[in-house]
Amino acid sequence: MSTENPESGQDPRVAEIAVRLARACHRETGNRLAAHGGMPTYDTPLVGVAAACDPLFERYKDPAIIGLHHRTPGGWLPGAAAVVSYFLPFSAEVRTANHIPGLPAPEWVAARFEGEAFNDFLRDRLADWLRGMGGEAIVPCHTPEFQIVARRSNWSERHAAHAAGLGTFGLSRSLITARGTAGRFGSVITTLPLEPTPRPYSGPFDYCPWLMSGGCGACIPRCPSEAITPEGKDIARCAHHLDHVVRPVFAPRYGCGKCQTAVPCEHGIPNPGTRPMFRRAPAAGISG
Repeated sequence: MSTENPESGQDPRVAEIAVRLARACHRETGNRLAAHGGMPTYDTPLVGVAAACDPLFERYKDPAIIGLHHRTPGGWLPGAAAVVSYFLPFSAEVRTANHIPGLPAPEWVAARFEGEAFNDFLRDRLADWLRGMGGEAIVPCHTPEFQIVARRSNWSERHAAHAAGLGTFGLSRSLITARGTAGRFGSVITTLPLEPTPRPYSGPFDYCPWLMSGGCGACIPRCPSEAITPEGKDIARCAHHLDHVVRPVFAPRYGCGKCQTAVPCEHGIPNPGTRPMFRRAPAAGISG
């Protein structure tokens, strides 16, 4: 696993955060799956920053996107100046294991479960680093105010990452980053005035060939519950599959990730000219 500094903007404090996160992923035993021979869970993270006043956070209150219950950064932390977001790409070993059809690979389910515990550790570590740099910091999903309403949380990690320049949404509702969709996101809100990361895209779907031009569609046949169709993703159907098919086999662990593996956006941004597999459906919103 490389510890090179990911793309993280020009602010030296953000560059330092990126290096520290990469080192933690490289050195911490929590980033290893003990039950699977010490397999690494995550590769080097991507890091981005959004201004707390970015208009996108107000847009996310649109019920067609998330809903009025979604808080802005200032709603979580008075005086908020920036949101630091990161993407933890799953390792090649974890991703490749889940190329099989049907039920998720045990390695994937372990990475989803134990990997999220490590992600929680990184969230708290990042908040400590930001406080050490002289700012206040809060991890929204670690507060009593964090909640999920109708399967939509009042702080979306994927939408924060989109605002922070890390990626755009796909047909599967995953966020497509420079290192793909297969992985986990985290974020911390701070009062430090960090330099925002420029967004290398102009729209919410720019990296998805299906939503932009009718190409690809590889995630449709990969979905074992048929929750992903040419018209979009049925979140309730996906959740039913997780709760009633996957969880009984792997409880207390769960996960699926078939739409994020063995597809062109697994570990990078797909070629806009990717051959279409299904008839195109028009883009609608950036809900998730």
